[in-house]
Amino acid sequence: MKREKSMQLLDVLKKINSVSEDSKTPIYVVGGFVRDFLLGREQKKDIDFVVVGSGLEFAKKFDESVDKAGSLIEFPDFDTARYILGTEDDQLMFEFAGARTEKYKPNSRKPVVEHTTLEEDLARRDFTVNCMAVPAAVFADGKKLTEAKLKKNLIDPFKGRKDLASKTLRTPLDPDQTFSDDPLRMMRAVRFASQLDFSIDPKTLESIHKNRERLKIVSAERIQEELFKLMSCPKPSIGLTLMWQTHILDFVLPEVAKLEGVEDVYGHQHKDNLAHTFKVVDNVSEFSDKTLLRLAGLFHDIGKPNTKKFIPKVGWTFHQHEHVGKKMVYQISRRLRFSKSDTDYLAKLVRWHMQPISLMDEGISDSAVRRLVVSLGDELNDLLILGRSDITTGNPAKKEKRLKNYDNLEKKIAEVLERDKLRAFQSPLRGDEIMELAKLKPGPTVGKIKEAIEEAILDGIIPNEYEAAKKYFDEIKDKYLKDVQDWEKK
Repeated sequence: MKREKSMQLLDVLKKINSVSEDSKTPIYVVGGFVRDFLLGREQKKDIDFVVVGSGLEFAKKFDESVDKAGSLIEFPDFDTARYILGTEDDQLMFEFAGARTEKYKPNSRKPVVEHTTLEEDLARRDFTVNCMAVPAAVFADGKKLTEAKLKKNLIDPFKGRKDLASKTLRTPLDPDQTFSDDPLRMMRAVRFASQLDFSIDPKTLESIHKNRERLKIVSAERIQEELFKLMSCPKPSIGLTLMWQTHILDFVLPEVAKLEGVEDVYGHQHKDNLAHTFKVVDNVSEFSDKTLLRLAGLFHDIGKPNTKKFIPKVGWTFHQHEHVGKKMVYQISRRLRFSKSDTDYLAKLVRWHMQPISLMDEGISDSAVRRLVVSLGDELNDLLILGRSDITTGNPAKKEKRLKNYDNLEKKIAEVLERDKLRAFQSPLRGDEIMELAKLKPGPTVGKIKEAIEEAILDGIIPNEYEAAKKYFDEIKDKYLKDVQDWEKK
């Protein structure tokens, strides 16, 4: 954490402690902030507090104490409030919750809330490493906070420190109860395993498998949120593998789960596309922090199970799997409520992920490069990252050759971009001018002429220049105008 952020946070913590003392209301820092401090990880910008009393009333008093410097968001049904300080780029967020128990109905994630003690509040949480609490006064101490001082004041009824030391995730209560109450915790378990590089306690792991169908009651939006958090972890394959092992992948992304397995016909085998896909995701993660690009890696081969075919003397083929995969991306996006922009991005990369390989197989022509550049637009660099990440062969010579091909392709792309001015490609002769020159009204013929000019540029027939485009228009216009005249005579 930067020093200026630390000082700002310390001032806020002092103010919270002051409100606690003035109102004689005990308040504790809990959850991820405590866990990450003990792990020596970078501190989060959001902190969860448990108030032994009313969380909402405490938040209101804090708001008054800082002259309403931030935004107070109230959740009265849960006696909880969120307080946001700073701008979007430099933001601190605090959650104040009254100590509470939560009871759930079988088919709902919405709990019935009752006030309780700090210890019972900690018991309702997901994992022991998140069930530790420290009095806010300890964090508000102006002197440098040491790990020894924090441990001295640590409230740890479920041995979370011990599980931190062994890098183990386990639930504070019986895992069946924990996951039945809130099934999303199963996805949080695999996400934390990836995020923290922890293992999951065997009993807890078995319970995830046993209770996996409970995920059906979780909203698509919450599933999507956890999936994105998992894909932003340093090595997403850890969590993805756990999802596969416990079969929650069957409920969240059955299209990905179906990639698993190897078939053998007359000694001809194809690779395990699930293992390959997980490797691709990790490869993308080494190149980019972009969550959507990693998700594109997860989806890039989902069309293979539906296009798999064994052809004698050829072997296994997956023709057109990129086109089938694109359609499947739209189905997944509807189910998990992805935004339109995210959906379009994922669909585009899945659709085009084979194209760089095709260019190399056929020989890299200027025309093919132009079409790739224009088709991908701003996503071209991401496609090339995906393409490099898709090389998972264990043969060093083959891998080196394929990576060298990508070097050659990127060099060719740079040359074509520089020479042909394709970064914002469209016909130099615009629609309005075509209508004026050809004396046409708005209609499909204008679009056809414009498209013909663009195709000529992409095929290298004419350069991407206004005068060349206008001359080409003069050469082809009569053909299109004749079609219009013939149609008008009918």
